[in-house]
Amino acid sequence: MQTSTGRSQGRAPRASYARHAATVALTALAPASWGTTYAVTTELLPPGHPLFAGLMRALPAGLLALALTRVLPRGDWWWKAAILGTLNIGALFPLLFVAAERLPGGVAGTLSAVQPLLVAGLAIVVLHDRPTAWIWTWGALGVVGVGLVVLGPEARLDAVGVLAGLGGTAGMAVGVVLTKRWGRPAGIGPLTLAGWQLTVGGLVLLPVTVVFEGAPPSADAEAVAGYLWLGGMGGLISFTLWFRGIGKLPVAASAPLVLLSPLVATVVGLALGEMLNPLQALGFALALAALLAVQFNAPNLSRPFTRATSKNRIREDRTQGERIP
Repeated sequence: MQTSTGRSQGRAPRASYARHAATVALTALAPASWGTTYAVTTELLPPGHPLFAGLMRALPAGLLALALTRVLPRGDWWWKAAILGTLNIGALFPLLFVAAERLPGGVAGTLSAVQPLLVAGLAIVVLHDRPTAWIWTWGALGVVGVGLVVLGPEARLDAVGVLAGLGGTAGMAVGVVLTKRWGRPAGIGPLTLAGWQLTVGGLVLLPVTVVFEGAPPSADAEAVAGYLWLGGMGGLISFTLWFRGIGKLPVAASAPLVLLSPLVATVVGLALGEMLNPLQALGFALALAALLAVQFNAPNLSRPFTRATSKNRIREDRTQGERIP
């Protein structure tokens, strides 16, 4: 006969699994939305102004977040926000644009898929967290899967493009690990943290855009819709969800979610009339399997759910400012 204590202990792990799954799903919306960037840029935005598109994605969203939260960094968070904003946004966008211009999209997408492996390596040094062989194996298989999906016979390598792509990917990997290491100040929620970083990234992009692209392009209704999508879902909302997820998930669970970006880009391409050959379909399935395999073996799921864990989580939630349920 099962006692009430036994039933409550059985429900507790299920609640922990459900909470983890919900956090993963919300966090996954961020890289999934980033996967629409290429299609939005090519289908809706004026050509030849990729830096301006990045600027419009970052600075207005950051300033809106600052207006909503009315909270500025304090103390050492001035330089921490500057570093994170430069790594995650300000330096990332120009480097990705250079890679996109000098490399086929498939090569650039494969380079971005290397990020989970870079995060796993950095976690050893910065977080003293040693990823398991399972994480390394599925991380490598995820890169292979993305490569099968997006690489084609026309793929060519350009040294500057490859260095730019790896530089942007490595910079964001460092940003992910530092975000996990530093966390958030007491009473500061993910919206505020996203606002700080988007504003910094936009300010970094502003002079670069003026120097290399000059005056902004004229915008019709389609372009306005594209900029609103990039700055809204692709900027403020996605980065808020991303930083929330990084704070709650182990890096072994959050980092592989970036595989969704090239996979969603592939799905969008299918919706626009592109086709997958059997090898690409196999790669898509392999990358998706890698993403799911890492989630089901995330470190926080291997730990038993205890009353102390529940109290600590509630205490942490109460210290956050604005929250996304």
